[in-house]
Amino acid sequence: MSSARRRRRTGAVRYRSSVDGSARKNERLRILLAADTFPPDVNGAANFCERLAVGLVERGHDVHIVAPATGLRKNGTFVEQHGTVTLTVHRLFSLRWPGHWLRFAWPWTARRNTAKILDAFHPDVVHLQSHIVIGRGLARTAIERGIPVIATNHFMPENVLDQAPLPQWIIPLAIRIAWRDAAKTYRLVDRITAPTRRAAEYLEAAVDVHDVLAVSCGIQAGLYTSRDLRPADNHIVFVGRIAAEKQIEVLLRAMTLLDPALRTTLTVVGGGDHMPVIEKLVSELGLGDRVTLTGFSSDEVLRAALTNGTVFAMPSTAELQSIASLEAMASGLPIVAANSMALPHLVDGNGYLFEPGDERDLAEKLTAVLTADDDEYLRMKHRSLEMIAPHDIDRTLSTFEALYRGEPVAAGPEAGR
Repeated sequence: MSSARRRRRTGAVRYRSSVDGSARKNERLRILLAADTFPPDVNGAANFCERLAVGLVERGHDVHIVAPATGLRKNGTFVEQHGTVTLTVHRLFSLRWPGHWLRFAWPWTARRNTAKILDAFHPDVVHLQSHIVIGRGLARTAIERGIPVIATNHFMPENVLDQAPLPQWIIPLAIRIAWRDAAKTYRLVDRITAPTRRAAEYLEAAVDVHDVLAVSCGIQAGLYTSRDLRPADNHIVFVGRIAAEKQIEVLLRAMTLLDPALRTTLTVVGGGDHMPVIEKLVSELGLGDRVTLTGFSSDEVLRAALTNGTVFAMPSTAELQSIASLEAMASGLPIVAANSMALPHLVDGNGYLFEPGDERDLAEKLTAVLTADDDEYLRMKHRSLEMIAPHDIDRTLSTFEALYRGEPVAAGPEAGR
């Protein structure tokens, strides 16, 4: 067993003593974040990396990003505006994954290209958001240079392979191969995090590592507004990428099973490659006058939809955390979510879990929220607002700052959920 793998199993950190931690508390760090997906991509991993980078810069750190180029001939180093700050983003030549929206850097040059960035930037720490291409090459080069490497796993192979041009019978084998490949990188790094305890356990089992730390991706809860009272209308909201793994079809079929007397409407906020399928199903089910598909929308449109909603539905079975569900909770919405992956840790007295893929069970759980008396509805609403506290982005930023400095970090309150 390699020394790096022993470190992963024992939880030991090979860099920086924690004895002088208090003296380093305000130290400005040079941080290199590596991601295989980054805005303008719209997905949870990309959004988290952007929020992390912006938050770290706002705290005074020097942050650079390595990510795929947004198109052919768009590689190079750029100064980009993200949120309230400007970021230095190194865009590597990339190609689009067949049948998917993801673009990947050219694997055969990723290590050489990231080595040049390391030599120019001299980071104190490298934080991988993906092991697939950029993270794979960068981790090995950073370790050779004695630079500490932290990794956060957002990866579920099903999310990529669902739309890959592969026959269904080979998908299970492809998933096993994908995890074996992930293990080659994750067993090298100093510390691994995942967004929830459930996601951490999932990764530990998939790649045979120990001591994966649960750190919420976090949101800025103050940006979201909760109504004081129950809305007059029955309005369901879904927010997310329009992709096969989100199982929006289950939600649409559940809509047809709701009592017409409830006069329920649905808003689907988001865009993606699966939109034509969803548009066709809306028409086939006769839901055109009850379902609104916003497509890609601004943050203002998203927040307004959540504020004006009655209940949030998340039918996906491939969520390692579900930032959209956290945003709904920060908006004071009861949650109805699939009993799958990390979603159960977000439902604890603030809504209901339903059997994944079962539109009848989903319809029953939505009905339970929509027909609840006002006291019960407001209790669920207030419970969502209570549960969002451990997911505050400031807690997340402080945790990663400690990890970057090699300081001991205990599991947060959200880790046990």
